Order: sequence, then structure tokens, then C-alpha cells
Amino acid sequence: MALTADRNTPSRSGQQFSYPLAAAKLFAGSIGVINSSGYLTKGSTATGLKCVGRINAQVDNSAGNAGDVSGEVENGTFRWKNSAAADAITLAEVGTVCYIVDDQAVAKTSGTGTRSPAGIVVDVDADGVWVRMGRDAL
Repeated sequence: MALTADRNTPSRSGQQFSYPLAAAKLFAGSIGVINSSGYLTKGSTATGLKCVGRINAQVDNSAGNAGDVSGEVENGTFRWKNSAAADAITLAEVGTVCYIVDDQAVAKTSGTGTRSPAGIVVDVDADGVWVRMGRDAL
């Protein structure tokens, strides 16, 4: 049914979200992903993970059941550790997709189909790789 009066439409900034947590412990500042069951967990070398951003605060559900608690993630551009050797990301990869190695590192390739996308490479410096990640990155 179409509006016939003004509507107070709720909104979100689109930067921070809270998701039900897998049975895991996540550290602040780590890569956050949604697993195939729909729960927030830490980044790892695996397929089928959906990168949702950076974990904002440590949260521990390792002794609980999936969904017992929630964890906060933030969308944005963050600096992560660079992979090594042939999988190290260089300035030539700016604008391309990079892949999750673990909860703090990214790589140039999918590791022959074993890694999930992390986001888009924005910059590379001596300290790591700047990656745009979250809901609008891929």
C-alpha cells in the first residue's frame, strides 16, 4: 500500500553491524567473516566465507553455542599484513580483489581456489595492504 502521509524510516550508517557469533573467540582488529551457517567468525583460509569487515572488540563465545552472543564489525578500509613470496600484494594489484589468508593477512591469489575474497586492494605500503572491505566492497 502506498504512503498517504510522512513516514519515519529507520536507517543505519552502513558502517557498523552486529552479527551472531559462531562458537569462537574473535580478537579486536581481526578480519571478520560470515561462515556458511550464517555466523560471524574470524578470517581463515577457507572457501565460502563472506568478508564483512574488521572486528571492533574482542568477543569470546568459544565455550558457548553458535548465536549465544553477537560481535560487532565495521566496514571500511583497513591495513592488513601482506602475504609472502609469490602471493605478496604489490601496487600493481591496486583495484583488484585480494584473498583472506588468516584473521590478519591477505594474499594476491585465491591459493588455487582455497581462499575467500577479502575485498579490494586500495594501497600497499611498507607496513601492509590497505583493503576496502565489507558489504559494499565486492
